[in-house]
Amino acid sequence: MTDPVRYIISGGPGSGKTTLIDELKQSGYTCSPEVSRRVIMEEVARGSDCLPWKDIVCFSDQVLLGMQEALELSTFSPLTFFDRGIPDIIAYLRIAGLPVHDKFMEAMKKKPYHLRVFILPPWNAIYINDPERWQSFAEATTIYQAIRESYTSFGFELIEVPEGTVSSRMAFILDNCK
Repeated sequence: MTDPVRYIISGGPGSGKTTLIDELKQSGYTCSPEVSRRVIMEEVARGSDCLPWKDIVCFSDQVLLGMQEALELSTFSPLTFFDRGIPDIIAYLRIAGLPVHDKFMEAMKKKPYHLRVFILPPWNAIYINDPERWQSFAEATTIYQAIRESYTSFGFELIEVPEGTVSSRMAFILDNCK
């Protein structure tokens, strides 16, 4: 059996990642939804402070656990697309000026992802706020830059996905999978 191939689709908030992941899933591809969005919804429902705007350390720990579970589940599929990866957590911790705990670095040493990462740049025309996305477009752009730096620091090859229809963006990604 060959090792599973795990591609990350990343970028700043509101750049179209989730829509793209949903389209890939509708087309029959195995996809892992954004863990941080799920954690935010669960923690809000519980009335918890384990949220990125209240306790980013607690939140980051929960997201790491969720991402590790998603990686384990992906071993049953030859190809999986992930809505964000562990380097995203590291980028958010760095933005907050917090130290990155060894457990995040240890998780990255396992090289769980394909080195080619698809990154979606900020796109003001589609950017909207919702209960899990509170950042302004300017903040989303700053986050995008930090995410780029995080992935680059781990040696990933970033493939920028151009603006366009969801179908054209999906075709671009599929054409660039190796």
